[in-house]
Amino acid sequence: MHTYEVVVIGAGPDPANPSVDGFAMGYRHAEAFENDPRCAVVGVADVVPEHGTAFGETFDLPETAVYEDYETMLTELDPAIATVAVPPAVHHDVVVGCARSHTVDAVHCEKPMATNWPDARTMVQECWRNDVQLTFNRQRRFGKPFVEAKRLLDEGEIGDLERVEITWGDFYDIGAHTVDLAGMFNDEHGAEWVLAALDYREEDVRFGTHQENQMWAQWRYDNGVYGTLSGGEGGDFADASFVLRGTTGEIRIDVDEGPMLEVAHGGDRRAVDVDGETMHVTGSEDDRYGSAFQDRSASEVVDAFEEDREPVISGRRGLNTAEILFAGYESVRRNGRVDLPAEIDGHPLEEMVESGRLTPEPGDE
Repeated sequence: MHTYEVVVIGAGPDPANPSVDGFAMGYRHAEAFENDPRCAVVGVADVVPEHGTAFGETFDLPETAVYEDYETMLTELDPAIATVAVPPAVHHDVVVGCARSHTVDAVHCEKPMATNWPDARTMVQECWRNDVQLTFNRQRRFGKPFVEAKRLLDEGEIGDLERVEITWGDFYDIGAHTVDLAGMFNDEHGAEWVLAALDYREEDVRFGTHQENQMWAQWRYDNGVYGTLSGGEGGDFADASFVLRGTTGEIRIDVDEGPMLEVAHGGDRRAVDVDGETMHVTGSEDDRYGSAFQDRSASEVVDAFEEDREPVISGRRGLNTAEILFAGYESVRRNGRVDLPAEIDGHPLEEMVESGRLTPEPGDE
């Protein structure tokens, strides 16, 4: 007997052909919840009828469980959990709609959190007001390279953490993972300020949102720890995707031509076993899309609800990440440091493109 009935909002296109237009994350979410014996996927809603139909056939749903309108689905199926995989620009409306429906107990949403700072805050506020658990799919928090790095930090392996250096990926999309992980390493402290610069000369639109070509950002947390991110050209200034610098040593994750995780004290370096897991997948040949990380994320949604505690991927913690991301773009718009908390309207990068301040050359079709 399944305890929790789950519905998916946003099936997405063909999951066998992922692209920057859509990764069909609804399928990944559904598979993850189906792999938890406490859950069963009972419905799907997608505004593109053929997407919903294909999803329903894949998960053996009756035709009556396939909807175009998610609100009707919530009313008729009354699920415990809604998992949201629509494009980021729609996250706010759907998450708030779920919270106000008074049908679901938990909402699990794909990252990035939102396309502007006010929407991110409202999503968390509305779920809190309506006693709905809100989580975001920061599934890399459950990957062993990161879990083991956090364990080493907590055990004092490198003394006190002083700085987290990130040289993997971009600022908004991948940054939704990397900046989130920096927050995890630093015990979920909030930032005091952010200072950033970017270059955007070649058009790059992902999931409907502009993405810079190159980014440099620095921020300081309220406990004095610093974070830095260098994406695009110039992202090779460190010898690993993550470098955690402490008072007595360093922890490196995804070392260039080296182990996935290592600890360094001066010239002494020691690899740490992570059971073959990488930043993206486990050691299993079947885990091409990081399915195991998705499974762990879905199980955390249920575990936290049953244990009546804050999930490690909670909306509240997600705000710490979102604030840094939007403040980084706002720093570029203001040509200066942004002290937090700050009033940040809209998506600064999008608005700089719309105003003509940034004029990227059209990308290849």
